[in-house]
Amino acid sequence: MNKIKGNFQKYKYELLLAALIQHLYIGIVVRDMPFYIEILWPINMVILGLASVGVFIEKGKAKNIIKNVLTIIVILFPVLLPVFNHIPVFMCMLNVSYVVFFLFIFLEVFKFLLKPSYINKDLMSASACGFFLLIESFVFLFQIWIYNDPNSFNGIDFSSPAHTFIDLVYFCFITLTTIGYGDITPNAYYTKLVTSLIGVAGQFYSVVLVGILISKFTSNNK
Repeated sequence: MNKIKGNFQKYKYELLLAALIQHLYIGIVVRDMPFYIEILWPINMVILGLASVGVFIEKGKAKNIIKNVLTIIVILFPVLLPVFNHIPVFMCMLNVSYVVFFLFIFLEVFKFLLKPSYINKDLMSASACGFFLLIESFVFLFQIWIYNDPNSFNGIDFSSPAHTFIDLVYFCFITLTTIGYGDITPNAYYTKLVTSLIGVAGQFYSVVLVGILISKFTSNNK
């Protein structure tokens, strides 16, 4: 047990990064959308919950309790999704819980980025985790509005929750990276404002991250 715990702690950011990538990109290899929603999504959230364990080791009892409660919630919601996906309140609760879950992990990862005075594999993996956690947070933030008002975006596929999620992952990535193809566009004032916020958040994270890495690199060479 101690060995397993030690491995979770030793490879915490690599495990979290792998879990985030498989959650965001599993749609590349899985084309069966009902299977994606009913089977893979709950499994993905179990993987993410386990992969985030190492980040919260030795972070205090309160943080671990909050993280565990949030993990249970984000696993239960997709299990119930096939039954309640037509209920707007359920979809709103699902998306709010996911935003809180991913932001909670992001804040802990970002705190780590500020602490070490050296550059190593943990720092690089944590940097990538921070980027993907921002994407996850914005995807589910947008879903709060989309399920309340389908006209808040143009170009989104509403044929299934999986298609909607994949379209928003794509949209958030091209917006955060400032590519902006324009095939999916915000169509309401609030989604336009939040889309602009994604651009600001992405640039801010990149600038802060570069500053952190430069300061750590220069401090190592003094």
